[in-house]
Amino acid sequence: MIGFALRLFYILQVTRKTEDLGGPVLYVGNHPNSLLDPALVFAATDRQVTFLAKEPLFRMPLFGAVLRGLGALPVYRKQDHPGQMAKNEGTLEAAASALIAGKAITIFPEGKSHSDPQLSEIKTGCARIALRAARGGAPVRIVPIGLTYAQKHRFRSKVQIEVGAPIELVVPADLAGEQEAEWVRALTGQVADGLKAVTLNLEQWEDLKLIETGEQLYSLRVGEKTRDPERLRRFAKGVELLRKEQPERFELLRDEVVSFRARLEMVNADPKDLSMQYRRPEVARFVLRNLSSLLFGFPLFAIGCVLFAIPFLTVRYAARLLPLPRDRIATFKFISALILTPLWQTLLAYLAWRAWGPIGAGIALAGALPLAFFTRYFLERRRAAIADVVTFFVLGSRSRLKARLLVDGEALAAQIEKTVTELRPRVVGDSLPPPDVRSA
Repeated sequence: MIGFALRLFYILQVTRKTEDLGGPVLYVGNHPNSLLDPALVFAATDRQVTFLAKEPLFRMPLFGAVLRGLGALPVYRKQDHPGQMAKNEGTLEAAASALIAGKAITIFPEGKSHSDPQLSEIKTGCARIALRAARGGAPVRIVPIGLTYAQKHRFRSKVQIEVGAPIELVVPADLAGEQEAEWVRALTGQVADGLKAVTLNLEQWEDLKLIETGEQLYSLRVGEKTRDPERLRRFAKGVELLRKEQPERFELLRDEVVSFRARLEMVNADPKDLSMQYRRPEVARFVLRNLSSLLFGFPLFAIGCVLFAIPFLTVRYAARLLPLPRDRIATFKFISALILTPLWQTLLAYLAWRAWGPIGAGIALAGALPLAFFTRYFLERRRAAIADVVTFFVLGSRSRLKARLLVDGEALAAQIEKTVTELRPRVVGDSLPPPDVRSA
């Protein structure tokens, strides 16, 4: 149910370096979005997965029951329970036992949810769980999962879920003492490297637009697909190198890219729009399609707006007014929607029953949820269509402006390609997989 609801709440894009694995699997992920992060693992795999969660959540009304129903395991953090840290040994043992039984569990080794642009320090808990399970005879594989949110607090925003290559473990039989501690540290380092290979680590959030625009210009120049996750990570690494080693060159290139993006945003365009050719048949189809949508879809959209304005606006403004950390806004919206949706649907069915009897109640029960989704879909499509119309009238009717932007974009793409060529050997070399932990 939660996986289905998440596919409605976000637009999920799942890429894999490995298919679903059977047997004991320890999923490790970055943690930018509170309780929705473990829930997204549900959507990334067909397996039944449990996870570790901080103990105070288990004491929350209703939600604690959900966590227990999902088989979640409590973690006692020092800031929550200074005198109960010893209970974590039981949690680690339960997690290892689940792996020994052939189950899949999820852990977020940063130890906290946050909105920082980089991974936090990776804790050793995942390595210690894996070691216990391996000593119990479980052939454990650790699978990194990277979660990259476009706008994590917004409904129907995109989420990139990247499932990385598995880390397979071989534990030496005589491992003990300092050697064991060193093995745990080595595995923790490999987990960190695995997470870096599936996440976009930035020095500051302001670099995101710089990297996205630069990657688009470069991709269009070389004729490849834009917004490739692996290329975006390499661009992030290249930005880091250029900033440290050639700060003046970096600042000049950054200013040009940011200025070019700002000019595009003023006309509601992006780099790919500059090379678009508007042909009469395509424009005619676009106009006909959107006029038909307005003619037949707008009445249903208007009804949906009237019926669902109250719950939609309630959740929206509550999220704005409550003092919620940024990494918990989406969790609040998601849980609120899960609670309000059946309640509101029941209310609509009751009102329909009072007005039109059992037939009206049945229509309300069957049609309320599809109408709500259509209303949101219609709104999204009309926003996209309006953006396309603005771009058409600005770029399609102002050939000189488009030509100027196209020339500037090509010149900037050439600079970016030159920089990529210089940095590629080091960036690609730095992204090679780390040594196998078997050698530890």
